[in-house]
Amino acid sequence: MVVHELPRRLRLRTSAHALNGGGGQLAADLGALPGVRSVRINTRARCAVVSYDGRAATRAQILDGLTSWQPRDAAAPPAEHDADDAPSSGRLALAALAALGAIVLPAPLRLILTLASTAPTLAKGGWTLATRGVKVQVLDAVSIGVAVLRREYFTASAAQFLIELSEYIEASTGRRSDELIGKLLRPNPTSAMVERNGVVAAIPFAELLAGDRVHVNAGELVPADGTVADGGATVNQSSVTGESLPIPKEAGDPVLSGTVLEEGRLVFIAERVGDATTTARISHFIREALARRGTTQRLAETLADRRVWISLGSGAAVYALTRDARRLESMFLVDYSCAIKLGSAVTVKAALYGCARRGILVKGGGALETLADIDTMVFDKTGTLSHGELEVTDTLTFDPQLWPRARFLATIASVEEHSTHPVAKAVVKLARAEAMAHIGHEEVDFFIGHGLSTRIDDGLLRIGSRHYLVDHEQVQLEPYDSALAALEQDGKTLLHVALDGKPLGVIALRDRPRDEAAATLRKLRGLGIRRLVMVTGDQRQAALRVANGLDLDEVIYEADPERKAAVLRDLKQGGHRVAFVGDGVNDGPALMTADIGIAMPQAADIARATADVVLLDDRLDALPDAVAASRSAVARIQRGFKTAIGVNTAIMAGASFGWLPPVLSSLLHNGTTIGILLDAVAAADVRRANRKAVVRIAPVGCPPPVAQADRRRTGEGADFGDRVRARTGNQ
Repeated sequence: MVVHELPRRLRLRTSAHALNGGGGQLAADLGALPGVRSVRINTRARCAVVSYDGRAATRAQILDGLTSWQPRDAAAPPAEHDADDAPSSGRLALAALAALGAIVLPAPLRLILTLASTAPTLAKGGWTLATRGVKVQVLDAVSIGVAVLRREYFTASAAQFLIELSEYIEASTGRRSDELIGKLLRPNPTSAMVERNGVVAAIPFAELLAGDRVHVNAGELVPADGTVADGGATVNQSSVTGESLPIPKEAGDPVLSGTVLEEGRLVFIAERVGDATTTARISHFIREALARRGTTQRLAETLADRRVWISLGSGAAVYALTRDARRLESMFLVDYSCAIKLGSAVTVKAALYGCARRGILVKGGGALETLADIDTMVFDKTGTLSHGELEVTDTLTFDPQLWPRARFLATIASVEEHSTHPVAKAVVKLARAEAMAHIGHEEVDFFIGHGLSTRIDDGLLRIGSRHYLVDHEQVQLEPYDSALAALEQDGKTLLHVALDGKPLGVIALRDRPRDEAAATLRKLRGLGIRRLVMVTGDQRQAALRVANGLDLDEVIYEADPERKAAVLRDLKQGGHRVAFVGDGVNDGPALMTADIGIAMPQAADIARATADVVLLDDRLDALPDAVAASRSAVARIQRGFKTAIGVNTAIMAGASFGWLPPVLSSLLHNGTTIGILLDAVAAADVRRANRKAVVRIAPVGCPPPVAQADRRRTGEGADFGDRVRARTGNQ
């Protein structure tokens, strides 16, 4: 796809897989075509810039070559990156030097310096007229060309300097925004441990091939999609599937890129690498969404292009009546397009950048505008209004005389500290908070997906799910069913303990509401969000427990994914502009149904891909920030549009009456444009950002908060093992 074209130069959009390893293969292959002079790769913008001999046949060859190009297995050296995409401080300095030289240098040197600085604008104007018709580039070229022909070198150089300054501000803001967003979307590790010819060694991620045997140890990121060949481990898949509990993996099971090994080790055969991996596809989807422009921005650009004819027509009419070339020059130096187009584009980029620095990824101008217009917000419960982080609520011992609570909890925590499971972390956290002593024990044996065991005081201690103790170890829990049922009915997760085959006790855990939830809802009310709704798949008691104390208009519980989507459709049909906030795989239909979908940081990849906004930091109070930022951006676009129309109309009127010389006309016009740009940039000033940028979409390398995406599906009261079976299909 041709993004931009000049004589003997093409800027081409490329696919992400073409840029693996920096795009060296693509650059080498295109550079080998006859007539191609140079190829530069911009991996951030996914573009290839090709300089060629200008012949139509060469151009066709380049386009055909790019369309049919496929990467080879061997890795190529990194390509040279496109320096043209950097803000052009060199051209800006040359324009400033030319303006100064027009005052102090003799006439021949003034002409040479002026032509050198204005040549890009003159060439761009001619090429635009030939290929795209009358656009603002044509008006810029005409106005500067008239000034050069009239030997008003200072006017031409000053106008060129102001044009370059405007473009420099725009390019700097866009590049800064793109660099930050590029960091936010970086999904893959930098290297992988690969076994080739019997030798295991680290290789760059870009050199990973389908069919490689990849070794992954505990705490490491899975670098590709594939199938387990050897080993066993528990894998944290929350960043991809949204499943809150680690999933056991063994030979024959699939693994996904972007997931994290929590315990054990795996050797798997890579099947999908590079652009084909799950995380790369999600990153590509988000980048495509970021490129979409909003309605206001598109409308502003359309109106701006139409107003180029106003400048040309008005100038021509005044010249026909007055035969005053100076007035013509003054009027041609004024256009509406520059301020409107650059202002709207930079405002959107600056807003996206500012949001990203605050931990909010907004996918393009369209999402920004829609977010500014919402009046209703619907929340999922778990992981959204609640922490999705387990905490111990009950410690029940069946023999309190021999096993009082302190001894029971200290013993379980001493064994569980060897596990990285969220349930284990919650137990250990409580024991540490209560400063309990460590209880000695023998080596711990792990039974992935079930529990663990060890010997203590010459007895065999087993800790895990009801399924593990009852079905595998034949522990009898019937005498305690009534007490266990009461805990389960309260929506709690149960960790069972047995000693020498006899029940010893149980630890109950549950989620808790977010501390900032109430304040966040109040802020949203203050921003004019009229209706706040919670919808969840949880049972009534669990839903109301979280909703208590929150300023909600409605609570809907035991809702499956289709019911959640139906709730949103009903609200939209009632005339509401609806945002949905969720994090699970099952939230996909609701995120797509809402006018705008907002995903939490621990959301599944499908939720992040479907959502229009992704919160990158685990702060619910980022929501009011996002709404306020979007409304501020839309207001700035509208304000900039009105300012550009009003000020430039006044300048053009003054120029038509001969009141404004060309230099002053250019200064006022371009000064207005620069003012609008600086106003947009100020909104995203890094010094105003109250959060540091988060450099990944989902938490990796550590267990996620436990957030049941659909407890009705897995069983609200299900214990550890039952939850895992329900999610993996192992009944």
